Amino acid sequence: MRLYRCNVSGLPLYFDNHFSVGAANAPVGFVADTLTLHTLSPSGNGLWTIPSRPGETWRFCANAAIDGSNWLVRSDDTNLLAIPARYNRLIPNTDTAEGLERFHRIGAAQRHLFYSILRFDLPCPGREVDPEGGLVFDFLEDAVEGSGGVSPAMTGHQDGLITLRAAEADDAIREAVRVSMGEPYRTLLGHFRHEIGHFYFQQLVRYGPVLDEARALFGDERVDYQAALQRYYSDGPPVDWQDGFISPYAASHPSEDFAECWAHLFHIVDTLETTRSFGLSIDPFRHLDLQAEVDFDPYRAESAQQLVDAWVPISLALNSFQRSMGERDIYPFVLSPPVVAKLDFINRLIAAARRDRSSQRA
Repeated sequence: MRLYRCNVSGLPLYFDNHFSVGAANAPVGFVADTLTLHTLSPSGNGLWTIPSRPGETWRFCANAAIDGSNWLVRSDDTNLLAIPARYNRLIPNTDTAEGLERFHRIGAAQRHLFYSILRFDLPCPGREVDPEGGLVFDFLEDAVEGSGGVSPAMTGHQDGLITLRAAEADDAIREAVRVSMGEPYRTLLGHFRHEIGHFYFQQLVRYGPVLDEARALFGDERVDYQAALQRYYSDGPPVDWQDGFISPYAASHPSEDFAECWAHLFHIVDTLETTRSFGLSIDPFRHLDLQAEVDFDPYRAESAQQLVDAWVPISLALNSFQRSMGERDIYPFVLSPPVVAKLDFINRLIAAARRDRSSQRA
């Protein structure tokens, strides 16, 4: 994630900021077409101007009051919703304080996801373009049973529809699930990145020329999914799963392997961009070859190996920071050569999609 600068005070601004302290708490808004954050000036009637874009006026996303968005929409745009919110079909009940807080957290993670989608310049057709397989989100409430018990909503993907259990926006609930599932980490942003991986397998792989290569790396996605998941939950992953998979869950089915690797590429790239924005470099012991400096754009990396060479030392430092605070490792994963090959496939897949979009625009 980039670090931004207030165009009034010159002080740092962060992606989720709504106000600039250095500019007397002036409102801050995010512009999707340039992926930039700006300190705003009022223009009347709920509109705003950006000093570097004269002649344009902007309004905040129509959902800002309920999802906490700081994304802007041009005043002449007939769609009053910012890009992430345009893909939402069902949202949590925001008439309660709990529901409103949940949607604020969900919205923050969703906007972070779309930052990466836009930064990679990935195609993202919605249901208005592709009624059968376009992207759409349903944020589902748990069902209350007649006995008073709760039937948890499911997080998943099917034919472009991503569902997310709204209750996982509550830290206590999400942590309880993480512990019960024996997972090393579980976050809303991680859910979004994983499920969007399923969507992009459908968009970029399933009917494309790279399908055979994908099956050679991840396995045949046509293997019975329910049987594979049932086997995974009853028997667990193979004892040697770390030799070829990014996580235990990735070993459950080829589709999950692809989605897990997709999510991890997003994790790595976005964190490396943050590292670059802050000018951080790692050089603990020269003779251990643990130096790392992100002197390239991670979103345009030449290969997964270029990413991994920077990521391994930096992730070791991040884990050490966590331990210094008494927290568990933030990235407790091993990037074996087969995993790096899978990440490289996804990096090349994204680069090819970006070239295709560039050609179409030209």
